Amino acid sequence: MTGILNKDTYAPEIDSAVLVGFPAAEKYLHFDGHPSQIYVRTVDTQAATTRVHSLLGAQANPQNPSQVDVSQPSDALTAQADAQGALDTLFLGLGVVALLVGAIGVANIMIISVLERRSEIGLRRALGATKGQIRSQFLAEAILLSLAGGVIGVIAGASATAIYARVHGETVVIPPQAWAGGLAATLLIGALAGLLPAIRAARLSPTQALWSI
Repeated sequence: MTGILNKDTYAPEIDSAVLVGFPAAEKYLHFDGHPSQIYVRTVDTQAATTRVHSLLGAQANPQNPSQVDVSQPSDALTAQADAQGALDTLFLGLGVVALLVGAIGVANIMIISVLERRSEIGLRRALGATKGQIRSQFLAEAILLSLAGGVIGVIAGASATAIYARVHGETVVIPPQAWAGGLAATLLIGALAGLLPAIRAARLSPTQALWSI
């Protein structure tokens, strides 16, 4: 009887091994009946796993149980998951900081733009432009500015991912929700960052703006 086992998360080295029975091992591989490594799997609770773990050494070698090295792969997997979670949290924190810095940059640019374009705002107000139109103009500019930065960031990130995957011989996988979420975040940040400068520009009176020409 032959077959292929499913992948084993706890013992990945078995995935590349060939499993044979004792008779075949003794006949073809000169097996002496003393295995060097034994795999035991429990399907019960963590408490049962702990109890089995404490008994394996004495059961495998009753004369010298201290010579038996008993390991629990689930502990290593838990540590690996914790490390991956900490790494994900770190990258998430870096992303939040980057978004905050980008929002501050967009807000500063738009505030400076309002200050430098007082004459334009005053002229438009004098020609009949409403506060809502002025506010919409500067808010749209902030969103477009953030969107342009977001597109450049997505292209740079996708290129870096593709280069890293090619160098390591891996398949390039970029989920659509990743770049879509990035662009959505830039639009939201641009709208929030440009809201205050847009309101400030709309509140500027025509006479005050034209007086600064």
